[in-house]
Amino acid sequence: MTTASPPEAFLHLVVGYDGSPPACRALDAAIVLLHGRSGRIDVVYVAHLPGAGVEPPVASPEMDPGYVQIEQELRAQAAEQLRDHGAAWGFERRLGNAAHELSTAATGIRDANPDEFVVIVVGSSSSAIHRVAGSVAIGLGRHSPVPLLIVP
Repeated sequence: MTTASPPEAFLHLVVGYDGSPPACRALDAAIVLLHGRSGRIDVVYVAHLPGAGVEPPVASPEMDPGYVQIEQELRAQAAEQLRDHGAAWGFERRLGNAAHELSTAATGIRDANPDEFVVIVVGSSSSAIHRVAGSVAIGLGRHSPVPLLIVP
């Protein structure tokens, strides 16, 4: 299925971002895609909680300095990547399963702004563990609530 964005539509890109090379490529692709268009990039970092859904974490991520430091470093890295492009953007940290949280973020934006064209942008990884255990891109490809751009 091909879905085209009308030229006058506000383009809202939700980029999965963890600072990895695939995530940096996804953010670069979002910058290119938004060039010359009216829109916004939401950079979304999803902190993985070991054992999420099994038992409560020992320390709240909001109180854990490790999570806060990672968030600050990723926000600064994304800001540097976006610095000279003039795109409107924001940064958000979520907790849990990355595919689910990116879908939830995109759905929330779509539902709150029905006139906007929302797209999730993620990078793909060729690592062996992702081929065996599955990647965020594969999970989103099966269940994305909005159009999905997977950047190689």
